[in-house]
Amino acid sequence: MIILFDLDGTLIDSTPAILESFNEAFKSFNTPTPNDEKIKSLIGLPLDIMFEKLGVPTKQKWDYVEAYKKHYRPISKQKTTLLPFAKEAIIEASKIATLGIVTTKTAKYSEELMEHFEVMKYFKVLIGREDVEHPKPHPEPILKALKLLNYKDHKVFMIGDTCLDSISAKKANVNSIGVLSGYGDKETLISCSDIVVENSLKAIHLIKS
Repeated sequence: MIILFDLDGTLIDSTPAILESFNEAFKSFNTPTPNDEKIKSLIGLPLDIMFEKLGVPTKQKWDYVEAYKKHYRPISKQKTTLLPFAKEAIIEASKIATLGIVTTKTAKYSEELMEHFEVMKYFKVLIGREDVEHPKPHPEPILKALKLLNYKDHKVFMIGDTCLDSISAKKANVNSIGVLSGYGDKETLISCSDIVVENSLKAIHLIKS
């Protein structure tokens, strides 16, 4: 069996670091920062797409991304926490499956965070934004993870907190479980996921049963 996890809203809460870094990026270009709820509604998308949806001109978006990353990396460990039950979910999942992470965050920073939380050792692969041409909801990130894990006829589950994860899973022909620990609301997640549960540990218990 293979179990793939999203990061933000599924295993970790980096909302304070994300919001602060967006604010710094907009400040660095002397432009007003959009409100927090608007930013949070876009978490899960790649940074460049988030900035575009927040009104940044396409020709400037990578400058904003660079400003964001410059601020984010030094504060990311300090202002990110594992979500409740996430570590337990990872440990339990590792007993029954091979584990991977599929995220739209930068892989390098994601791996540093998971090493910081002492859980990276449970994962065999981590696919980040720079590892693919097409991020979620495209199936490429999941398919790349499965290829690196030598996928054959394993049962595969993708656990995530937004429809980006579930749609990517469906396009990759794997099972999707939505969790309510992050940024997706229940009604929306039900519309796109095979099943919806409270958090990642509940998802693992469901898979085990």
